[in-house]
Amino acid sequence: MPRDPRTAALRRFAMSITAFNIVGHLLLGFEQAFITPIAAILVAYAVELGLETIDARARRRPAKYLGGWVKLMDFLLPAHISALACAMLMYANARLEPVLLAVVIAITSKYVIRVAVIDRSGRRSVRHVLNPSNFGIVAVLLLFPWVGIAPPYHFTEFVSGPVDWIIPLAILSAGTMINAKLTGKMPLILGWVGGFAAQALIRTAVDGTSTWSALLVMSGTAFILFTNYMITDPGTTPVAPLRQVAFGAGTAAVYGLLVSFHIVFGLFFALSIVCAIRGVGLALVSVARRRAALAGEPVRVPEPAVAG
Repeated sequence: MPRDPRTAALRRFAMSITAFNIVGHLLLGFEQAFITPIAAILVAYAVELGLETIDARARRRPAKYLGGWVKLMDFLLPAHISALACAMLMYANARLEPVLLAVVIAITSKYVIRVAVIDRSGRRSVRHVLNPSNFGIVAVLLLFPWVGIAPPYHFTEFVSGPVDWIIPLAILSAGTMINAKLTGKMPLILGWVGGFAAQALIRTAVDGTSTWSALLVMSGTAFILFTNYMITDPGTTPVAPLRQVAFGAGTAAVYGLLVSFHIVFGLFFALSIVCAIRGVGLALVSVARRRAALAGEPVRVPEPAVAG
């Protein structure tokens, strides 16, 4: 068991999504070709290792994957998760290229779209702010309108009876345990789920949407996967509990707004929009703190509600 909870969480996420992909392709009815997850993983590993090597040389620091096999495998865990998420959630019919492009965009975004963050103590760090796999999926959906999200039925297509309930309950239980014990993202999940229920009620009051229809989305395996494995990404979400709630509720609010304008795939677009807003907020705060530090003034600039 690693001492870093984030590494422990990443290992469990990686094992969970790997097992789910294997079972999904062999027994559940995943629509993508068998080669899709394998190709996605190989491309993700190559891009991650290549960009990290370039970044390390440019910054004159040791590459993060050096130090033995365990360190190498831990370094590749985020790429592994992003690759399988894109391969599992996207559907491009018989084409493999859009999925691989989503993987490349997801990994590359971590090195290209970064924000320099200055905390209250004046320490400077550089973070990626966009949820990688979600951003890769969003980019391909915008670039290729004929590409879609995997149909909800494929998560339980080849099973019936009690197994239809056992699968989402097992995913929900495993995800909740990981987020409760390792990632500490339960406030974010509560904000997201509560906000999602609230936007359903508000849409009913505003435009007459059936409340049950709006809430029915929450019963699907895709929503459970998004809630426990996508929106809770530790690297691109706040740490403070109240800010986590604001992040989750904000994503739900943007989703409700997008759906009201009949924009499909609202879950993925909403998360990318909120991640981008948070990134802009972090950048503005850092600029203000830097100016205050240069002027010799005390750093009193508060962080935005969804910041870290």
